[in-house]
Amino acid sequence: MKRKWILATAIGLLSLVVTASVVLATPGSGFTAVQQWKGVFDDINLQVVDMPAHVVKIKTKGVSDVYVTRNAIAPSGHSGWHTHPGPSLVIVTEGEVLVYDGDDLSCTPAHYTVGQGFVDEGGGHVHLVENASDTEVAETVAVQFLPEGATRRIDMPDPGNC
Repeated sequence: MKRKWILATAIGLLSLVVTASVVLATPGSGFTAVQQWKGVFDDINLQVVDMPAHVVKIKTKGVSDVYVTRNAIAPSGHSGWHTHPGPSLVIVTEGEVLVYDGDDLSCTPAHYTVGQGFVDEGGGHVHLVENASDTEVAETVAVQFLPEGATRRIDMPDPGNC
């Protein structure tokens, strides 16, 4: 009887956590993400070190899903607060974006324009991407390195600093 009570309590608490996460999540507004391509890679161990002024290292352990995703952000739109289970390399391909870091208590966004890129470290790093314009569309392309089978995007609650 005690085991059934513990199991019922655990299931109830898990349901509460999942429901609270959905209720507190901050979905995007005017934000559309379209997966362009996905590739599956075994362990990656890439090192380019013979060019002293430019060293590149990419190393993964285990199978990775690598996505290329195109994000369109309407004027005054935003992605909503979210995270990813792995890192992303993001390039601004149209317009200008503001990127807010959930850990930045001053809520000072980084500003990126066409041709500039930034790294989203993933792994629970909460952030929001906003179109800097009230009249023009903004677009980004993201290359994401995620664990095999992982959810690509995880909506998160507003961290309360912006």
